[in-house]
Amino acid sequence: MALEIGIKAPEFSLYSSAKELISLSDFKGKNVVMLFFPQAFTGVCTTELCGVRDTMHTYQALNAEVLAISVDSLFTQAKFKADQNFTFTFLSDFNKEVSKMYDAYFEEFAFGMRGVSKRAVYIINAEGNIAYADVLDVAGDMPDFDLVKAALEKLN
Repeated sequence: MALEIGIKAPEFSLYSSAKELISLSDFKGKNVVMLFFPQAFTGVCTTELCGVRDTMHTYQALNAEVLAISVDSLFTQAKFKADQNFTFTFLSDFNKEVSKMYDAYFEEFAFGMRGVSKRAVYIINAEGNIAYADVLDVAGDMPDFDLVKAALEKLN
């Protein structure tokens, strides 16, 4: 079942790269941009997340927290975050539950790999409802961040 705009976002808790258990409900009252990405240290993922890093002031001005989610271990994410000087939160969906819950999951990926997050963007509004969703079926495609920012502007 696909998640629809306007419904309550499914609640979850995941460990961050800082080894803290983070829940979606921790961000009540804020807009949340959830960025699912296939794998740390890959070209498209690095380009995407560096672009977000370089425009964090825009997200902060729009009352938005950014959460980057992949099936990488929290240790891999911690190294990736440190290497790229990312300032937003990374969450490890190592058990693949949240990626599946949000329809952002490749059963079959590339090179025989199975169970990798799709590239996807969800915006959860301050009330905890899905306000925007874009799940990409081609891992090499990039989200349209102009649309993401426009959706955030409508919430403020």
